[in-house]
Amino acid sequence: MTAVTTTATTPLVSPPAAPAAPVRRPGRRALAPGKRLPAARLIGPGLVLAVWAAASAAGQLDPAAIPAPWTVLRTAGQLWSDGTLSTDVLTSLERAAYGFALGLTAGVVLALAAGLSRVGEALIDGTVQLNRAIPTLGLIPLFILWLGIGETFKIAIIAIVVYIPIYLNLHAALSGIDHRYVELAEVQGLSRSRFIRQIVVPGALPGFFVGLRLGVTGSWLSLVVLEQINATSGLGYLMFQAQNYGRTDIILVGLLIYGVFGLVSDSAVRLVERRVLSWRRTLSN
Repeated sequence: MTAVTTTATTPLVSPPAAPAAPVRRPGRRALAPGKRLPAARLIGPGLVLAVWAAASAAGQLDPAAIPAPWTVLRTAGQLWSDGTLSTDVLTSLERAAYGFALGLTAGVVLALAAGLSRVGEALIDGTVQLNRAIPTLGLIPLFILWLGIGETFKIAIIAIVVYIPIYLNLHAALSGIDHRYVELAEVQGLSRSRFIRQIVVPGALPGFFVGLRLGVTGSWLSLVVLEQINATSGLGYLMFQAQNYGRTDIILVGLLIYGVFGLVSDSAVRLVERRVLSWRRTLSN
């Protein structure tokens, strides 16, 4: 009887090796600000309002000097119901709109003329810088002599306050366009109109929006002063009359409305800026 022997055979395929332990990398800090908070711009004003209300409820504020928020709100409702506040608000909006439109047009036209032409820069930039150095509100007596004490001089002063920051930021943006883009446009044989449309406008838009935001704010800042000079309506006139009668609640109503107008208009410009410049990847987005 033949003995049968078995021999162990080595498998041709080796079993899979155990997975290597993952290499631990040092934690990476996020340097960007992070996701944008919803209604982030309202958090600060809301906190100020909450502190104001808490201090008023605790009796820490003199009601004659700083009335409580509910007192100011009640006063605003009374002024609106009798038609005084609505008329003054519409008058102020109209003045600000006319002045802002004139200032925006002048700032853009002058910046384009100075930024795209050496002759234009020689004729315009020095004059604008001189105007910038002169306090705009110091021009009020001179403009009253020139234009009278009606609406015209108020709109003219607002336009000056608006056009200066728009011109400065737009002109700086035009001057800061990389010259390599100009050389590339020349190599590609772009016409003057296509060069402005495809190179100049996209490159200058960020600076333009910065100037636009400053111009919007400047229109409200100048309006509060101008409406106290020989005016018969407007928020500034309402506040001036309230000062004569010691009505701090009415003064606060006017200040809050100016603040709301400034915040809403600035937010609107920022919203348009984000939509128009959505192609940019910046720290804010």
